Amino acid sequence: MINKAILVGNLGGDPVLRSTTSGVPVASFSLATHRRWRDRDGARQEATEWHNVVCFGRQAEVARQYLRQGRQVYVEGRIQTRSWRSGRPGSRGTGPRSSAVGSRCWGQRPSRLWRSG
Repeated sequence: MINKAILVGNLGGDPVLRSTTSGVPVASFSLATHRRWRDRDGARQEATEWHNVVCFGRQAEVARQYLRQGRQVYVEGRIQTRSWRSGRPGSRGTGPRSSAVGSRCWGQRPSRLWRSG
């Protein structure tokens, strides 16, 4: 079986850097991807999908250093489903997230791409 995701989109916010209990850096950020098409009547349509992305270790540190809101980014990784509980009793949820294996910054600056992973 193959579980591989490739996303190219714009960052919804600056990455948030945290650490696991064992001290491993973890960065998380949201990524917006856009899709454009024409409907049956020929009218232009557009949809935006939001993806939650997480990266670990050195890649998390690099993401925090170089990625900024609005920046176009290429993310390669896998899709995982995670479960969580909020602070409210009985409040749970599940949802997909992309776990990044490699990333590249695209866009205006810097002129060369950075790569991690």
